[in-house]
Order: sequence, then structure tokens, then C-alpha cells
Amino acid sequence: MHAGNQYSLKEFIVWTRRDIYALLFLAAVPTILFQLFNWHWLAIPWVPIAMIGTAAAFIVGFKNTQTYNRLWEARQIYGAIVNSSRSWGVMARDFVKDPAAQKTLIYRHIAWLTALRFQLRESRKWENTEKKYNIEYKRFYKIPEKESNLETELKALISEEDATYVLQKKNRATQLISLQSLHLKQLKEAGHIEPLNYIELQNMLVNLYEQQGKCERIKNFPYPRQFASINKFFIVLFISIVPFGLLNEFQKMGEHYVWLNIPFSIIVCWVFSSMERVGEATENPFEGGANDVPITALSRTIEIDLREMLDETELPPALQPVNNILM
Repeated sequence: MHAGNQYSLKEFIVWTRRDIYALLFLAAVPTILFQLFNWHWLAIPWVPIAMIGTAAAFIVGFKNTQTYNRLWEARQIYGAIVNSSRSWGVMARDFVKDPAAQKTLIYRHIAWLTALRFQLRESRKWENTEKKYNIEYKRFYKIPEKESNLETELKALISEEDATYVLQKKNRATQLISLQSLHLKQLKEAGHIEPLNYIELQNMLVNLYEQQGKCERIKNFPYPRQFASINKFFIVLFISIVPFGLLNEFQKMGEHYVWLNIPFSIIVCWVFSSMERVGEATENPFEGGANDVPITALSRTIEIDLREMLDETELPPALQPVNNILM
């Protein structure tokens, strides 16, 4: 998540500079051929280009709206996880009579948050973080889940036995909640939890499963490829023919004005290609991009809150943005 006032124009131009180079080529070639070689037949009437541009504008607007909705839904889900986690901490502390069990339940929940964020940061074929322009931008920030090891982090939070068991499973977060349920059952049978309180704690686990499932739905189901593909096709088609359509428009102003076709074509096409790029960067809110939901920072906030409920004083620091990017 960008935590600053806005991206600077310089950052945006650097991010899209490869597109600008391609647009410069697309604009320069027909202009030079038209002006220096008198290939006037290259000029295309503006009306059909405008119609294609209208269709492209509609489809790119639709995509950006839908990808923003995916991002906002992901943020709402993680907001619900924050609230449920705090509730879990209070209930584990006040409903469970055994202090050691209280700490175990709370620390295992922190482990669940850790396993969940590691799973959400795993790569998918349709994600965009490995594209050249995104790889370059990643030098401005770090993805904590790529810099650390899940096994090490889990062993710092839960018992060796639990860590070994969970790490053998495919969906580690699911199995951690399963261990929570089993532990609650044992505590109830030992008389450390009242039956009604046990039901409330189990309901909270069900709620956490629901929030995890919502995260997995967004992670494992991409923005539909048919819409992503047609958006790309329309934008590429439009920016490819804009320089041909503006030739006659500038020639009407005078012979030497034709050279203005190059900068103005670049500007028009850059607007459309940049809108498509922004939509693409918003498609997958957990992939580790600069515009992601900051699940690492939110998980750290939850961890601090839960450990303070145990009256701990040696707490990890809250994560801060690096170059205005908060992960």
C-alpha cells in the first residue's frame, strides 16, 4: 500500500517508461514516413479511431472499477480479521482459566496470522509481480514474506510439536485453527472453560475460517481472464492506430505542425496504457505489489494488541512504510 500523499509523476513515468519508449516508436515511424517520404496514404480518418477509443475507454473503466472492488473487498476482509483477532484475544484471556493455556491460544492465533500471510504471498501464474516493470519497482521496498522463513517464524510462536505437525500440511493456516479447536475441547473437558464460553470460542474459530476462506477466494480466483484479455487487446489496438489518425488533424493546421503528432500521440496513448497498467496493478491485492493490502503491517498490529492483552512489555515495533510503501 502506498502510504504517502500520492505517487510522484517521476515515479509513475519511471514505472511506465517502457510503454513510453514503445509509444515514441509507434508515433515517430508513421510521422516520419508521412512527412519526409510523403506517404500520405498512411493517414486514417479520425472517426473510426474515436469509436475504438470509446470502446477502449469503456472496457478499461469497467476493469479498473472491478479491480478496485477486489482490492477494497480484500481490505474489508482483513479489517474483519483485525476485529475478530482482538475479540479472540479478549475471549481467550477472560474465558480460559489456565494462564498458560491463555498464552498458548493467543500465540497460536498469531501463528495463524503468520501462516495466512505467507500463503497469501505465494505466487500464482496470473499475478504480475514478476513482470519487468514491477521487478524494477520492487527495489524500493521489501516483501517480508520473501525475506524470511515460515518455519522459523512459526517455531518462535508455537511448540516444536505443533510446528512440526503444521509444516507437514498443505494449508498451514487451516491446520492451526484445527489445533485451536482441539485445544479448546481439551480445556473444556478439563474444566478450564465453561460450556457456554466454549461455544463462543468455537464460533469465533468458525468466523476466522470464514475470513480465511474469503481471502483464499480472492487469492485463488483471478480477475476473469476474458475481461483482462479483451481490455489488453482494445488498448493495444487503439494506441497502435492513434498516430495514424492524428496525422491529417495536424496537417490541417499547417505542414510543419505534423511533427506535433509525435508528442500528442504519446500523451493520448500514455493515458490509456497507464489506466490499463493501474488496473493490472490492482487485480491481485495479496501478491506482494506496491498497491497491495498491507497484510504484514496489519498482522503486526494485531500481534502487538494481543501480546499487550497478556501484559507483555517487550513488543515488536509496528511496521513503517519504506519509500512510502507499507507491506
